[in-house]
Amino acid sequence: MSTLTQPALSKLIDRLFAEADAAENARWPSTRGSDRGDYRKYYTLLKDQPLPVSRATGTLLYMLVRSTRARSIVEFGTSFGISTLHLAAALRDNGGGRLIGSEFEPSKIKRAQANLAAGGLSDLVEIREGDALQTLARDLPDAIDFVLLDGAKSLYPSVLSLLESRLRGGALIVADNADDSPKYLAHVRSSANGYLSVPFAEDVELSMRL
Repeated sequence: MSTLTQPALSKLIDRLFAEADAAENARWPSTRGSDRGDYRKYYTLLKDQPLPVSRATGTLLYMLVRSTRARSIVEFGTSFGISTLHLAAALRDNGGGRLIGSEFEPSKIKRAQANLAAGGLSDLVEIREGDALQTLARDLPDAIDFVLLDGAKSLYPSVLSLLESRLRGGALIVADNADDSPKYLAHVRSSANGYLSVPFAEDVELSMRL
Protein backbone atom coordinates (compact mmCIF):
# COMPACT_ATOMS: atom_id res chain seq x y z
CA MET A 1 0.00 0.00 0.00
CA SER A 2 1.33 3.44 -0.91
CA THR A 3 1.16 6.48 1.35
CA LEU A 4 -1.33 8.03 -1.05
CA THR A 5 -3.81 5.19 -0.68
CA GLN A 6 -3.57 4.80 3.09
CA PRO A 7 -7.03 5.46 4.56
CA ALA A 8 -6.14 8.54 6.62
CA LEU A 9 -4.57 10.42 3.71
CA SER A 10 -6.97 9.22 1.02
CA LYS A 11 -9.97 10.28 3.13
CA LEU A 12 -8.37 13.68 3.75
CA ILE A 13 -7.75 14.18 0.03
CA ASP A 14 -11.29 13.08 -0.83
CA ARG A 15 -12.68 15.60 1.65
CA LEU A 16 -10.51 18.42 0.33
CA PHE A 17 -11.52 17.72 -3.26
CA ALA A 18 -15.20 17.63 -2.24
CA GLU A 19 -14.83 21.00 -0.51
CA ALA A 20 -13.05 22.38 -3.57
CA ASP A 21 -15.83 21.18 -5.85
CA ALA A 22 -18.40 22.91 -3.63
CA ALA A 23 -16.39 26.15 -3.55
CA GLU A 24 -16.03 26.18 -7.33
CA ASN A 25 -19.72 27.00 -7.79
CA ALA A 26 -19.34 30.35 -6.02
CA ARG A 27 -15.93 31.20 -7.38
CA TRP A 28 -16.39 33.05 -10.67
CA PRO A 29 -19.11 35.54 -9.74
CA SER A 30 -16.81 36.94 -7.06
CA THR A 31 -14.00 37.57 -9.55
CA ARG A 32 -15.94 38.56 -12.65
CA GLY A 33 -14.46 41.68 -14.22
CA SER A 34 -11.24 41.48 -12.21
CA ASP A 35 -7.91 41.89 -13.97
CA ARG A 36 -5.84 38.70 -14.03
CA GLY A 37 -2.85 40.79 -15.12
CA ASP A 38 -2.67 42.16 -11.58
CA TYR A 39 -1.96 38.72 -10.20
CA ARG A 40 -1.59 39.74 -6.57
CA LYS A 41 -4.97 41.49 -6.54
CA TYR A 42 -6.64 38.72 -8.52
CA TYR A 43 -5.41 35.90 -6.29
CA THR A 44 -6.15 37.89 -3.15
CA LEU A 45 -9.79 37.87 -4.27
CA LEU A 46 -9.49 34.09 -4.41
CA LYS A 47 -7.85 33.66 -1.01
CA ASP A 48 -10.71 31.48 0.23
CA GLN A 49 -10.71 29.29 -2.88
CA PRO A 50 -8.75 26.01 -2.96
CA LEU A 51 -7.90 26.29 -6.70
CA PRO A 52 -6.70 22.67 -6.78
CA VAL A 53 -5.34 20.53 -9.55
CA SER A 54 -7.83 17.98 -10.81
CA ARG A 55 -8.08 14.58 -9.15
CA ALA A 56 -6.47 12.99 -12.20
CA THR A 57 -3.61 15.51 -12.18
CA GLY A 58 -3.04 14.89 -8.48
CA THR A 59 -2.68 11.17 -9.14
CA LEU A 60 -0.40 11.92 -12.10
CA LEU A 61 1.86 14.03 -9.88
CA TYR A 62 2.22 11.18 -7.41
CA MET A 63 2.97 8.68 -10.17
CA LEU A 64 5.56 10.88 -11.88
CA VAL A 65 7.44 11.64 -8.67
CA ARG A 66 7.39 7.99 -7.61
CA SER A 67 8.45 6.61 -10.98
CA THR A 68 11.36 9.05 -11.32
CA ARG A 69 12.33 8.62 -7.65
CA ALA A 70 12.49 12.38 -7.27
CA ARG A 71 13.85 13.69 -3.97
CA SER A 72 13.90 17.45 -4.61
CA ILE A 73 10.67 19.23 -5.62
CA VAL A 74 9.67 22.86 -6.09
CA GLU A 75 6.00 23.86 -6.20
CA PHE A 76 4.85 27.29 -7.39
CA GLY A 77 1.40 27.96 -5.95
CA THR A 78 0.65 25.83 -2.89
CA SER A 79 -2.86 27.14 -2.11
CA PHE A 80 -4.55 24.74 0.37
CA GLY A 81 -1.95 22.07 -0.31
CA ILE A 82 -3.95 19.45 -2.22
CA SER A 83 -1.27 19.00 -4.86
CA THR A 84 1.35 19.27 -2.10
CA LEU A 85 -0.14 16.25 -0.35
CA HIS A 86 0.22 14.17 -3.52
CA LEU A 87 3.81 15.29 -4.07
CA ALA A 88 4.82 14.79 -0.44
CA ALA A 89 3.21 11.34 -0.34
CA ALA A 90 5.41 10.35 -3.28
CA LEU A 91 8.48 11.74 -1.51
CA ARG A 92 7.62 9.65 1.55
CA ASP A 93 7.40 6.52 -0.60
CA ASN A 94 10.68 7.44 -2.30
CA GLY A 95 12.39 7.33 1.07
CA GLY A 96 12.25 11.04 1.86
CA GLY A 97 13.30 14.32 0.32
CA ARG A 98 12.43 18.00 0.33
CA LEU A 99 9.52 19.89 -1.17
CA ILE A 100 9.78 23.68 -1.32
CA GLY A 101 6.39 25.29 -1.82
CA SER A 102 5.45 28.93 -2.39
CA GLU A 103 2.34 30.91 -1.52
CA PHE A 104 1.86 34.65 -1.02
CA GLU A 105 -1.47 34.43 0.83
CA PRO A 106 -0.79 33.81 4.58
CA SER A 107 -4.23 32.33 5.29
CA LYS A 108 -3.68 29.72 2.59
CA ILE A 109 -0.33 28.76 4.07
CA LYS A 110 -2.00 28.10 7.43
CA ARG A 111 -4.58 25.87 5.80
CA ALA A 112 -1.98 24.03 3.77
CA GLN A 113 0.16 23.45 6.85
CA ALA A 114 -2.86 22.12 8.75
CA ASN A 115 -3.64 19.74 5.89
CA LEU A 116 -0.05 18.54 5.73
CA ALA A 117 -0.06 17.96 9.47
CA ALA A 118 -3.31 16.01 9.21
CA GLY A 119 -1.74 13.92 6.46
CA GLY A 120 1.44 13.29 8.45
CA LEU A 121 3.64 14.89 5.80
CA SER A 122 4.73 18.19 7.36
CA ASP A 123 8.32 17.06 7.86
CA LEU A 124 8.89 16.88 4.11
CA VAL A 125 7.57 20.33 3.17
CA GLU A 126 8.72 23.94 3.51
CA ILE A 127 6.20 26.56 2.35
CA ARG A 128 7.74 29.96 1.64
CA GLU A 129 5.50 32.97 2.18
CA GLY A 130 5.62 35.87 -0.25
CA ASP A 131 6.05 36.57 -3.93
CA ALA A 132 7.60 33.51 -5.57
CA LEU A 133 9.81 35.72 -7.72
CA GLN A 134 11.60 36.53 -4.48
CA THR A 135 11.13 33.42 -2.35
CA LEU A 136 12.23 31.03 -5.11
CA ALA A 137 15.22 33.15 -6.04
CA ARG A 138 17.32 31.91 -3.10
CA ASP A 139 18.28 28.87 -1.04
CA LEU A 140 17.35 26.24 -3.60
CA PRO A 141 18.79 22.73 -3.92
CA ASP A 142 21.73 22.35 -6.27
CA ALA A 143 19.71 19.84 -8.31
CA ILE A 144 15.92 19.96 -8.72
CA ASP A 145 14.17 16.77 -9.82
CA PHE A 146 10.58 17.91 -10.24
CA VAL A 147 8.65 21.18 -10.57
CA LEU A 148 4.94 21.91 -10.36
CA LEU A 149 3.77 25.26 -11.73
CA ASP A 150 0.27 26.08 -10.48
CA GLY A 151 0.29 29.73 -9.44
CA ALA A 152 -0.25 32.92 -11.45
CA LYS A 153 0.00 31.79 -15.06
CA SER A 154 1.67 35.00 -16.23
CA LEU A 155 4.61 34.17 -13.95
CA TYR A 156 5.31 30.69 -15.32
CA PRO A 157 8.17 31.86 -17.60
CA SER A 158 9.77 33.93 -14.84
CA VAL A 159 9.52 31.20 -12.21
CA LEU A 160 10.96 28.63 -14.61
CA SER A 161 13.82 31.01 -15.34
CA LEU A 162 14.67 31.12 -11.62
CA LEU A 163 14.86 27.33 -11.46
CA GLU A 164 16.25 26.47 -14.87
CA SER A 165 19.95 26.37 -14.06
CA ARG A 166 19.28 23.90 -11.24
CA LEU A 167 17.12 21.45 -13.17
CA ARG A 168 18.96 18.17 -13.50
CA GLY A 169 18.92 16.35 -16.82
CA GLY A 170 15.66 14.42 -16.97
CA ALA A 171 13.89 16.69 -14.49
CA LEU A 172 10.14 16.94 -15.08
CA ILE A 173 8.02 20.11 -15.05
CA VAL A 174 4.24 19.94 -14.81
CA ALA A 175 2.41 23.18 -15.61
CA ASP A 176 -1.30 23.24 -14.75
CA ASN A 177 -3.61 25.44 -16.85
CA ALA A 178 -0.65 25.95 -19.16
CA ASP A 179 -2.85 27.17 -22.00
CA ASP A 180 -3.16 30.45 -20.06
CA SER A 181 0.60 31.01 -20.43
CA PRO A 182 1.42 30.99 -24.17
CA LYS A 183 4.89 32.45 -23.58
CA TYR A 184 5.70 29.55 -21.27
CA LEU A 185 4.42 27.02 -23.78
CA ALA A 186 6.49 28.56 -26.56
CA HIS A 187 9.59 28.26 -24.40
CA VAL A 188 9.26 24.64 -23.31
CA ARG A 189 8.01 23.43 -26.69
CA SER A 190 11.21 24.59 -28.38
CA SER A 191 13.93 21.94 -28.26
CA ALA A 192 16.40 24.77 -28.74
CA ASN A 193 15.65 25.77 -25.15
CA GLY A 194 16.55 22.33 -23.84
CA TYR A 195 13.15 20.67 -23.32
CA LEU A 196 10.90 17.98 -24.65
CA SER A 197 7.28 18.92 -23.97
CA VAL A 198 3.82 17.55 -24.63
CA PRO A 199 0.28 18.60 -23.67
CA PHE A 200 -1.39 16.16 -21.32
CA ALA A 201 -5.07 15.73 -20.44
CA GLU A 202 -6.97 19.03 -20.75
CA ASP A 203 -4.49 21.87 -20.28
CA VAL A 204 -1.59 20.31 -18.40
CA GLU A 205 1.84 20.57 -20.00
CA LEU A 206 4.43 17.92 -19.17
CA SER A 207 8.02 18.88 -19.96
CA MET A 208 11.38 17.21 -19.48
CA ARG A 209 14.71 18.96 -19.15
CA LEU A 210 17.20 17.55 -21.66
